[in-house]
Amino acid sequence: VQLQASGGGSVQPGGSLRLSCEYSGFKLEDYAIGWFRQTPRTGREAVSCISSREDNKYYSTSVKGRFTVSSDNGKNTVYLQMDKLRPEDTAVYYCATSPGWLCVTTRASDFESWGQGTQVTVSS
Repeated sequence: VQLQASGGGSVQPGGSLRLSCEYSGFKLEDYAIGWFRQTPRTGREAVSCISSREDNKYYSTSVKGRFTVSSDNGKNTVYLQMDKLRPEDTAVYYCATSPGWLCVTTRASDFESWGQGTQVTVSS
């Protein structure tokens, strides 16, 4: 099981970025994939999660309505479209496999395999 997050960068407030999480060694039907972000001040927090069940997605309160998670099973890739970015979205973003095939937990300690993070910086 391997995951690799990419797509981070620097953007002005109000801008957009799309993160990608390319995975291998499993199918989305086997494990849901969560997005987390981490800063030295806040620690690692759950941002979003996607599973193979269409109605089973998760967004944290802070990103709901601005971020959209999606998947392309043919490319073994999960995306996190981030719009209306704010300075407080600045963090290192990670993707990770959930312990099961549904998004049922937001605790980072429950997630098993982690990819390398990608830095997102929102600043004017």
